[in-house]
Formats: sequence, structure tokens, C-alpha cells
Amino acid sequence: MMDNRITIQTSGLVKRFGDFTAVNQVSFTVKKGEIFGFLGPNGSGKTTTIRMMLGLLPPTEGAIEVLGTPVPDQITAILPRIGYMSQQFSLYNDLTVFQNLEFYGQAYGLPGDTMMVVIQEAVKLSGLTGYENTPTKDLSGGWRQRLALSAAILHRPEVLFLDEPTAGVDPISRRAFWDLLYKLVAEGITVFITTHYMDEAEHCHRLAFIQHGKIIAQGTPTDIKGKSMIGEVLEIDTTQPEDLIKMIYEARDTGDARSLNAELYGSLIHINTTQPKKHIKYIHSLAKSKGIRITSISEIEPSLEDVFIAYMRDSKIGGNHE
Repeated sequence: MMDNRITIQTSGLVKRFGDFTAVNQVSFTVKKGEIFGFLGPNGSGKTTTIRMMLGLLPPTEGAIEVLGTPVPDQITAILPRIGYMSQQFSLYNDLTVFQNLEFYGQAYGLPGDTMMVVIQEAVKLSGLTGYENTPTKDLSGGWRQRLALSAAILHRPEVLFLDEPTAGVDPISRRAFWDLLYKLVAEGITVFITTHYMDEAEHCHRLAFIQHGKIIAQGTPTDIKGKSMIGEVLEIDTTQPEDLIKMIYEARDTGDARSLNAELYGSLIHINTTQPKKHIKYIHSLAKSKGIRITSISEIEPSLEDVFIAYMRDSKIGGNHE
């Protein structure tokens, strides 16, 4: 059961670089013992926000509290209680797994008599047992991320900040990484994670979508999907998805296609519509007229990616879900 105590709180957070506003009036709270996802495309303001929470960048406006402590004014008071894993791999490739962890343990000021025990616990937790003497440069991307996470939690922080930790990592390694995060949360650690992978959002207890420096939605994944999507989502399986999408958008000036928004979803097409039965018939007719074969069209539950695309589309035309 999650503790309702607030671990992180931001209010009216703004960061400007000259005339450019990277973060614009961002406010949210993170509860103790939860995974809070901060999602958005590259350049949306995720990293700038996390750097302000870590005291690495001063905010232009607004307030931040981490573990009840004002940031950046009193950041040094909570540094021993937080962990951070950056986008870029920050360990030493020429050192072994054990040597890297020993180096970070010394940097955290861990006492020598407990250092070995702490390292062994971190190695076991992250599944690195047997790799202790392996040079870091010889590890795969997924294993390197596990090592970086192990280094970030050596001192058993209360809050863990992760900035796109799975970027560039294969799906299987990403799944293993998230399994590890759940183990940390089970131990009472709060996790704040930024990502641009929509499938990872499903694994968060709560999350916020950020676009162009502004939060455009926040809540639990279920709440966001339940409150946000107007209409239904059609999933289309066709041998020519790009051609069909092009046709749909070219036909948007006509009555039947005016409200359709089609997006590629892997090799499939997702369409948000308030008239699913009517548009299923229309799409079949449109495809048939151009000789495009449709394998299937079905109504499905919207994914968070569907919701995020809808939010971004609305924000571009002036809509507001808040």
C-alpha cells in the first residue's frame, strides 16, 4: 500500500534560457513509494525539469521541495538521501563492475566495513552476480544500465531520479530494468523517471505528459485513458498502411473523413473516431476504391500512446484538457 506522504512537489516551475521558455508553469506531486513517470518527446522539457529538482539548474520561477526540503537552496542537506541516473552512461568503461561500484561507494562516503556487503547486495539485486570482474566496456547496453542503476542505489536513497534510463536499450532489457524498479519500490524507494517510451507509462503508478514545456495531462494511466479519449479507437491491419493513411488525409475535405485522425502504430493504423460503425464502412470503401487490401478493422481500448497523440494534436490547435 502506497504511503500518501508527499516526497516531491513542484509549484509553478518555470525555466527560461534567454527568450526561450523550456519549462512553463509545471506543477505536480510525487507520493512516497510510487513510480512517477514524466513522459514526453525529446525536447519537451523533461531533462530540464529533473535537473532543477536535483539542484543542478536554478528555476527562473516557482518552487521545488524534495523530501520536505527546498531545492536548490538546501540541496546539500538531502544529497545523501537521493540517487540519480543520467541519460548518458556515466561509469568508467576501463574499470570492472566491482571497481565501479567500489568507486561510487567511496564517493558516497560508505564506511569500509560495510562497503563489501552493500556492493554484494546491489550486485545481487540487479542480477549482476558473476559479472563482478567483467570490464564495464564488455557489458551489453542492458547490463550497463543495470550497473548504472546499482551505482545510483548503493547508498540506499529514499528517492531515485532516472533520466531516460532505458533510451537505446532493447525491449527485453527494458522489461528486466522495470522489474528491478518494482523491487526497489517494494523496499520503499520513490522513483521519478523520465521517458519517451509510451509503453513504459503503463508501468507507472502515476504520470504526467509534458509537451513544449507544459504539462498537458497527469494522473494514473487508467484515469488519463478514461477521461481523455473522446470517441473510440479503430485498429486497422493492412498490407499498405502508409498508402491508406495518405488516402485518409487526402480525403479529409469530404464529409465522411472530416473528423478522422489516423496514426501509424507499428505496422498497424489507429484512428480516433466518434462514429466507429460509419467510419469502418467508409474506410473499407475508400481502400477498395484504390485496391488496398484491409485484413481487419476492430474497435480497441485506447493505449496511452493514442491518448498522448490526441493530447498533442489538441495542444497544437489550441485545445486544453486541463
